[in-house]
Amino acid sequence: MTAKTMDSIFDTLLQLPLFQGMTLEDLTSIVEKTKIHFEKLKAGETIEQAGQWCNRFTFILKGEVEMITQSEDGLFAVIETFSAPYLIEPQSLYGLQTIYVSTTRAVSEVATVRIDKPTIARELFKYEIFRLNYQNVISGRAQSLQRRLWQAPAGSLRNRFIHFLLMHFERPTGRKVVKIKMEDLAQILNETRLNVSRALNQMQNEGLLSLHRGGIEIPEASLLA
Repeated sequence: MTAKTMDSIFDTLLQLPLFQGMTLEDLTSIVEKTKIHFEKLKAGETIEQAGQWCNRFTFILKGEVEMITQSEDGLFAVIETFSAPYLIEPQSLYGLQTIYVSTTRAVSEVATVRIDKPTIARELFKYEIFRLNYQNVISGRAQSLQRRLWQAPAGSLRNRFIHFLLMHFERPTGRKVVKIKMEDLAQILNETRLNVSRALNQMQNEGLLSLHRGGIEIPEASLLA
């Protein structure tokens, strides 16, 4: 690996929340002391699979990925798209259930860096800035989810639908696809299928979403709020 390539990797890593505030010297020392696995994957390849043990950090350094999360009852799935730099499910490394909740796949060719859990605990947690960054990532996610839980949706069907969407998005921004049948959505929202269809068609006319057979595409989730 050339010095130019390594510099590019370091620059990208320093953009990730967990490494922000660290010096280039610190990062160089980490790379020299730890087993870091670099890998390239083609579009369509699975990077991490839902239900498998999360025993590492997987950083997306280059490219675009999609995260697919399935509801436990199988009635719907949410697909979110993220661009590098991106860290896959940092919250799944510790806790009661250390498994991936979602399946992450490459949308384009992606470059990844993987660091296993023992190395993270033994080497990366030596750095106070890394520990603080990790705590902030987990705390920020927990606070965001808590706020969403306590935001009661207004009475209209439209607002209840938007609330349902935002409750199931990892991030309330960017492109999303929701795989769901209209009758299942109507049941979840406690509405008739006709009323749900009317509301969604109105939102489609406003350019907020597009309807497809068995799914709903939202080009930019932040416009829903």
